[in-house]
Amino acid sequence: MLAVMTLYGRNVLFRIEIAISALFIIVAGILAFTALPVCPAVTEESVRRSPGIIQSLIARFLDPSPYVPFASLAGGGLYSLVTLVLIYYSFEKTRAPEILFITMFVLSFSFETMRLLTPLQKTWAIPSVYLLIASRTLLFGRFFGIFALFAAGVYAAGLEVQKQVNVILVVVFIALIVSLGVPIDILTWDSSFSMINGYLSLFRMTETVVFIITAMSFFISAWSRGTPEYVAIGAGSFLAYAGRNILLSGDTWISPLPGVLLLAAGTWLICTKLHKVYLWL
Repeated sequence: MLAVMTLYGRNVLFRIEIAISALFIIVAGILAFTALPVCPAVTEESVRRSPGIIQSLIARFLDPSPYVPFASLAGGGLYSLVTLVLIYYSFEKTRAPEILFITMFVLSFSFETMRLLTPLQKTWAIPSVYLLIASRTLLFGRFFGIFALFAAGVYAAGLEVQKQVNVILVVVFIALIVSLGVPIDILTWDSSFSMINGYLSLFRMTETVVFIITAMSFFISAWSRGTPEYVAIGAGSFLAYAGRNILLSGDTWISPLPGVLLLAAGTWLICTKLHKVYLWL
């Protein structure tokens, strides 16, 4: 990979991301026939409700549904594939350094397929090492998405385009370090079929702070660069964060649709305004 990301190289990465997203959807579709029948048993054995924006408000009123985690990960996978395809055709000839990191954020939802191994272990004798790998892959995908969106905000604030490849490597490295260092209990899971991991409160606070800083970076860019479109992009990042939180932590049927809609609305706002900013460059 070259030190400077060319338009052709970026478009190749777009196509690779689309292929990865499609592969995850195919795998989820194949595994669904085995995973869905045992979802009720897995929900009954969950040790706690999953945390989240909506969860804290409705947990006392609604019981978890065993099929919502699958609906959420399927919705995230479809959102990822459709959005990546649309971004590819919309930005194929448009130089926008932020958009590559936006696609990395979108791609991260495909990794939610790893949650299927929680119900699959009830049917198959899956070695514990594979459950651990799946859990760490899920964590990697989530942190990868968080830091990718953060990188997009940093680019909007004025980071040199020539450092794009280095930033990608840093994002991957940080996500790997965090996901490999977190303690995970593969014998327990929450109502979203995510294995219980350590430092949950700390990481949720970190996610929130990172997203706030990301949005503020876009707002600062609007002022420093005299480009009002970045205000809408910052608002879109807030919507995307809210949708992400609702979708990934949801365990009742109230969650999947609002989560996907907020994600789609936030991503649409980000991409349309970015396209307008770089349309004539």
